[in-house]
Parts: sequence; C-alpha cells; structure tokens
Amino acid sequence: MLIGANGKMGRVIARLAAMREDLCIAVGVDCNTEPYADFPIVAAPSDYHEAVDGIIDFSHPSALSGILDYACEKGIPTVIATTGYDDIGLAAIRKAAEQIPVFFTFNMSLGINLLCDLAARAASVLGDGFDVEIIERHHNQKIDAPSGTAIMLGNAINRALNGEKHYVYDRHAVRQKREKSEIGIHAVRGGTIVGEHEILFAGHDETITLTHRAQSKEVFAAGALSAAAYLTAGRAPGLYEMHHLLEEA
Repeated sequence: MLIGANGKMGRVIARLAAMREDLCIAVGVDCNTEPYADFPIVAAPSDYHEAVDGIIDFSHPSALSGILDYACEKGIPTVIATTGYDDIGLAAIRKAAEQIPVFFTFNMSLGINLLCDLAARAASVLGDGFDVEIIERHHNQKIDAPSGTAIMLGNAINRALNGEKHYVYDRHAVRQKREKSEIGIHAVRGGTIVGEHEILFAGHDETITLTHRAQSKEVFAAGALSAAAYLTAGRAPGLYEMHHLLEEA
C-alpha cells in the first residue's frame, strides 16, 4: 500500500517498483484518486479490502495518526518515509513500533545514511578540537526548515560527542562569539535543488568537509522500496532504521 500515491514521490516510487521483481504496489492511497498505473487508488486505507504485506507512507505529517492506527489494527509493517514530524509525531512512531515493525529514518537515501555514519566517525576522531557546522540546501517549495536530515546528522555527531552539544539555527539575532558547545545548522532554499547536505569540521588551520548531493528524487524512492522489502521479510515488531538494512547489505 503506497500512501501519497499521487504525489511527486509517490509517482517515482510507483515507477521504480514496476521495475522490481521482489515487490509490487497493490494499491495507492491519495485524496486524488485518479489512477495512472496498474493499481487502484483509493481515498483512505480502509477503502481497500484486500490484504497487503506492507505500507509505504510518503504523504504528509498530518496523516500520521490515521496511518499508524490502521497499520496497528491490521498488523501491517510500515515504512514511514514522510519527514517534518514534531516530538508528538516521533513519539507516536515509537509507540506504534511496540506493536508492529516500523521503518523510520529522516532520509531514505542510502548515501545520506552512509554520510551519517562517516560524520559520527569523524566527530569521534576529531573530538572537541573542531567546530561543527551543517548546511542543508533544498528547493524553494520545501516547507520545513531545517531539514529532518540535518537534524539526523546533528544527532549522530552529538551522540559521538557524548551529547555535549546544542544546536544553533540562527546567529543574526545574537552578537557574541561562537561557543564550543554549538553545532550550527543552516537552511538554504532556492530553485529546484533536490537536496544537498554539507558537514563542515573547522579546526585550527584546517577544515574537513563531508558532502552529499541528491541528483533526483529516485534515491529516496529506491531507499523506501528497499526498506519495504527489508521490513516485510518477517521482522518482529520494533523500530528499524537504515543502519539495520545496511548491516544486511
């Protein structure tokens, strides 16, 4: 079941799924029920009366509660690929994972998740001698800022530094020197940038930069499909992330 089937990402997922042999889209869910592929599209999950092995959600944070309620009621493994959740939404995802397998990450790109691992390793090696700044760039239609991916990268770095850092999102309102305990996170919005994330480690007389650039939405769609294939392979209830998938690759 593909929720958000008529959105931009939903259509990319449907196209890539048609090229795979290990899974297929049985039904789409969207407020726009106009079909465009070889599966029906319904307005709500409950409007479809056949069994499905899993759910991929690429819709909107406002739909989360209904999706999780439906998935828990039916016992369906669910991939949450939508971003922009607040603390309440994240808590709901963790709660649902107590009943069903749930796959959630702030970014479905395999490359971004590798970047996350590299950033954490760099932070653990460099320690407190380097200032950390994260710059994320996206298209001018993206609503949330900073991106969930930037937060994910910051969290990975902060864990490697024993949670001693705090995030600073805006410097213009405060005239003071940068504190050693900061991780700066900056959002850029413009044009049709799919997604770029840069991590700057700035030390004394040297800098190290880690960068990931997504060239198309296909990298996120491919990751969501791989997550669905992974999650529906008999997983026990729990919260799964991309590193679980990468460990079995």
